[in-house]
Amino acid sequence: MTRRMRPRAGVVGLAAVALAATAFAGPAQAARGAASPAADHQATQRAIDAAVAAGIPGITAEARDADGVWKSASGVGNRQTGAPRGKNDRFRIGSITDTFVATVLLQMEAEKKLSLDDPVERWLPGVVTGNGNDGSKITVRQLLNHTSGLFDYLADETFYRTYTLGDGFLQHRYDTLTPEQRLKVAFSHAPHFQPGARHWFSHTNDILAALIVEKVAGRSYESEVRERIIEPLGLRATSNAGTSTTVPRPSSRGYSKLFFDSQPDRIDDVTEFNASQMWGDGDMISSAGDLDRFFRALMGGKLLPAQQLAELKTTVVNPDLPISSYGLGVERLALPCGTTVWYHDGGTVGSLSVAAFSEDGRHELTFNFNGDWDVSGLVPILSAEFCDTPSEQ
Repeated sequence: MTRRMRPRAGVVGLAAVALAATAFAGPAQAARGAASPAADHQATQRAIDAAVAAGIPGITAEARDADGVWKSASGVGNRQTGAPRGKNDRFRIGSITDTFVATVLLQMEAEKKLSLDDPVERWLPGVVTGNGNDGSKITVRQLLNHTSGLFDYLADETFYRTYTLGDGFLQHRYDTLTPEQRLKVAFSHAPHFQPGARHWFSHTNDILAALIVEKVAGRSYESEVRERIIEPLGLRATSNAGTSTTVPRPSSRGYSKLFFDSQPDRIDDVTEFNASQMWGDGDMISSAGDLDRFFRALMGGKLLPAQQLAELKTTVVNPDLPISSYGLGVERLALPCGTTVWYHDGGTVGSLSVAAFSEDGRHELTFNFNGDWDVSGLVPILSAEFCDTPSEQ
């Protein structure tokens, strides 16, 4: 589970949506081991338009395959003015930030600066402690594949309602939070289970991973991401937001149903909020085109040596969602048609994003919703792009 999905849609990740789709879809197509290039993107466009027709304000998307680059935008980027969604929009990418952090740590391992099997305590002494939490028993690898057992700070009811829902969000949207403040919330709870027992997504893992990058490098994680990934790949639309409250242009407004329990039809503009509230586990901003370039380079072996790329793709199954398995900053998913894709998704208040790609990174689709309350369109869009004959959703 990640921050990518809001509670008004149920606290679920993309894999859970796919599981539901599998249960209700018609007979699946013959399974194929990996996604193949789409002949065209008409089915994908129809699925995108359908998600907008169902209530999402707007969607921006970009696909890359053997036929080249395809861009799309549907719906509105500003509900007040009616301005359309842009094909080159920048947006908050949420937990897709995790993949950038994992890539940096794998590069550091290749450089012999750390081992993924180092205990967290080695790099962050005294940080993971109290209430049964013990950094000496958790490895860096377990942070990245989310088998640490650590409590997710976002699951703390008080924190969640203060910073993501209703009046709490509106009152605190501009607050600056430190990583330490969020970790204090996490470690006020006991861990879910002993390290290594199973997979369970926790944003606490991602904060710790970013802090380890800083400890190993002796400088900010933002600097490492910029110099190791953003600049070499020429990702001009990608940045770390810091304490900024805005999204650089070109961009659209972001919308949320903050009061979904009491006022289900109310939609609030939530574009502006302090990105420090997601530092290390969701603070980055990018575009569909930049994310496609990043994942193509990553899966194509341009950012990691073969050994580290293999580690990235070594997955652990989520026992609750066996159609999905989690690697080191990437996930593997069996779509209802039987096609397997790799992906990562991410959500913030007002934004839902998915980046999906074949194992070699040569067929990709990244898209963003500028509304966070309806995830039902995600899997149909992926199926339209990656399945030979998309199943009815």
